[in-house]
Amino acid sequence: MSRPEHLAPPDIFYNDDEAKKYSNNTRIIKIQVEMCERAIELLALPEDEPCMILDIGCGSGLSGTAIEEAGHQWIGIDISPAMLNVAVDREVEGDLVMGDMGHGMPFKAGTFDGAISISALQWLCHSNHSAHNPRKRLYKFFSTLLACLTRQARCVFQFYPENSAEIEMITTQAMKAGFYGGLVVDYPNSTKAKKYFLVLMTGGVVQLPKGLGAEGQEEETNRVAYTKRREMAKQAREKPLKGSKEWIMKKKERRRQQGKEVRADSKYTARKRSGRF
Repeated sequence: MSRPEHLAPPDIFYNDDEAKKYSNNTRIIKIQVEMCERAIELLALPEDEPCMILDIGCGSGLSGTAIEEAGHQWIGIDISPAMLNVAVDREVEGDLVMGDMGHGMPFKAGTFDGAISISALQWLCHSNHSAHNPRKRLYKFFSTLLACLTRQARCVFQFYPENSAEIEMITTQAMKAGFYGGLVVDYPNSTKAKKYFLVLMTGGVVQLPKGLGAEGQEEETNRVAYTKRREMAKQAREKPLKGSKEWIMKKKERRRQQGKEVRADSKYTARKRSGRF
């Protein structure tokens, strides 16, 4: 199946029909609530006092319900009017704001004790308009998010990366904005149960939590970190070695196709000459 972010921008993809289907499907609701509960667990909020949580990509408010059950208050932001209308019809307790993540978070400094996002972050990795630059939109999002958090806050993003390059782009822009933290992968050896959580912190020295079913977690993290480097090395191995006869012959052929003057091939082509290095 095609990924939703490949089909249309989120405000168009989540129209009235899709919003109702998303909010009435018991399987989707179950998965959404489970992921939100896991995100709240990774936030490591204090148990003795209620906190104010920002739900980014709140949709119809399913995550907000889980936040309420955990004893906290919340404000949700989403780009889809249809999803927010469903949240209003459900009479959720949290306040709702319509906005684009890529335009930044429109909240006062130090407003939130933490933030969660379920299945929304990957949308920022795609350009829906010619003026959209994924890296700039990610940086704008993370930098404004950092500003509206308290100094000891955490953010947890459950997302579906398409490849290692997306993970690298997201984490690079988050660190550039001033966050620190890393990736937590639940059930890394399972195809269906694997879930990616980006855990970001604003201050303090706290060890990154381990993923559920974390056997092989370190191996998975290293695989994510070095996949791109290995892919580049593989591509390099498949190309002829620079300076070799094959490389020179291909270069000469390329220049001929460009209409440039090239010496004729002979048995001496690419042969090393005595006294030259």
